[in-house]
Amino acid sequence: MDQELSTPDGASALAAAVHSPLATAFAPWTQSDALGQGSQGADPVGETGFWPDCNPERELLTSRAWVEIDAAQLRENLRLLQTRLGPNVEIWAVVKANAYGHGARLLAPLLVAAGAKGLCVATLSEGIELRQAGLQAPILVLGALNTWAELQQAMAARLEVSLTRAEQIPLLRQVARWAGRPVPVHLNVDTGMTRLGIPWQEAAAVWGQICRIPELEGCSLFSHFATADEPDSPVMAQQEARFAQVVEQIRQAGDSLPPLHLDNSAGALTRLHYSRVRLGLALYGLSPAPHLQVPGLRPILRLKARLTHIQTVPAHTGVSYGHCYITSRPSRIATLAIGYADGIPRRLSGWLRGWVRGGLIQQVGMITMDQCMWDVTERPDIQVGDVVELLGPHVERMGLSIQDWAEQVGTISYELLCGLSARLPRILVNEGAASSSPVC
Repeated sequence: MDQELSTPDGASALAAAVHSPLATAFAPWTQSDALGQGSQGADPVGETGFWPDCNPERELLTSRAWVEIDAAQLRENLRLLQTRLGPNVEIWAVVKANAYGHGARLLAPLLVAAGAKGLCVATLSEGIELRQAGLQAPILVLGALNTWAELQQAMAARLEVSLTRAEQIPLLRQVARWAGRPVPVHLNVDTGMTRLGIPWQEAAAVWGQICRIPELEGCSLFSHFATADEPDSPVMAQQEARFAQVVEQIRQAGDSLPPLHLDNSAGALTRLHYSRVRLGLALYGLSPAPHLQVPGLRPILRLKARLTHIQTVPAHTGVSYGHCYITSRPSRIATLAIGYADGIPRRLSGWLRGWVRGGLIQQVGMITMDQCMWDVTERPDIQVGDVVELLGPHVERMGLSIQDWAEQVGTISYELLCGLSARLPRILVNEGAASSSPVC
């Protein structure tokens, strides 16, 4: 049985909470709008009781396809990770890329309320969006901000900036004078990722500059692992040593040391360093590598869609584009309202399975942009309107997790999660529960 959806009472509040194009588009409309002038209170479908019994806002959000987020399991994941790391380690939650496809506006407030000390985003717009949603916690922009307009907007939104090049410093000072306050900067040290950051050989000297420039507020010193998900990686050990050397050089120079953070989810689950960690995938209940498992950590995301059409066709009937699937017998073919534009990889065509009414069904034919077809010949109980779980506890028990999807298409779970389309509403479930359990 599906968990009860947690939705705000008002349509406008619903749109704000879910931040879905679907919710935004439909939120202003009410029953009286739909009935029209002069017919308010009438039942447009006779004595069916349609209007009194339905929940229009909820029905709109779950009429096609959607993502559910288990709020209780998110809190439990954070609790388990904090217990593992210890009470003196700060967790900063990485909510970039829409919280890895989970819904940053929904998850960020939950994470802060549950104990996350700060938030990390990749882009300026991601940080501004969280401020507009009312988040007051520290927000670090991990990506490079190199222009006056970017830095001005970052200061206006009270975001904290990554210093990735020494050449940024003069512009940062100008922006600080414009704002009338120091720019909060976190020094990104490139210890071997070769993506962003001050070369580790120069980082201690640059930090010394920051300490002596009143327009800059040095907030932290950090780096990023390139191979933390690999067992016993020599590259990881080299990066650790380089970062430690930067820290020692700062000590020897007599400059104050800020908070230090090196660990992402994989690094934090491998071993612990310093007083702050940046956690992303692990918070969402997924292991960054098979050898990095935490008992009790479970995925918080469920992907669901509704069956919108069922037809019976004869043997030798082609299904979907290219007729790469042809029925071998009289078949009952169901259409599910989700496709590759929603983030279901087309390369899963013919492999994908879903859970409905207590059992698995098989997807057939090519997955199309907005829909895909399923063989339900052996399932006469299945009806139009039924909900199919594509990701969640039932299919995970059957070996159909997001990691299994990733292995099937030759990528990583991060990419598939981030590819879940913005047109899928994100809906919180299990908000009030102390802990989550598999759906019955």
